[in-house]
Amino acid sequence: MQTPNFEIPTEMRDFAEKSVDQARNAVGTLLTNAIKATEQAQASGQTFQSTMTAAVSKGFEHAQSNANATFDFAQKLARTKDLREAFELQSEFVRSQFAALQAQAKDFGALAQQNIAR
Repeated sequence: MQTPNFEIPTEMRDFAEKSVDQARNAVGTLLTNAIKATEQAQASGQTFQSTMTAAVSKGFEHAQSNANATFDFAQKLARTKDLREAFELQSEFVRSQFAALQAQAKDFGALAQQNIAR
């Protein structure tokens, strides 16, 4: 017994071939976009990490500066001879620390602006 010879029509073969090509292109596009997204996420992560490292470092720098100023003030205060001198010293310390706080806020602002520009 002979099996009948069934030939797949040309239109079906063409359709199947086009479908495979379209699927290949779609998967290629998907993978390309996934790679780009991964690279962007990695770059963003590196930017965030460097920003946080700089901010933490700047924070410790300011904390050290503030602690030194406070200890210097306490040492000077311990040497005062009367209340008038202590009040003058206190006023001077408050003024200088307020100026330092403003400068430190500007530092953090500049750091933020610098990283936003990236």
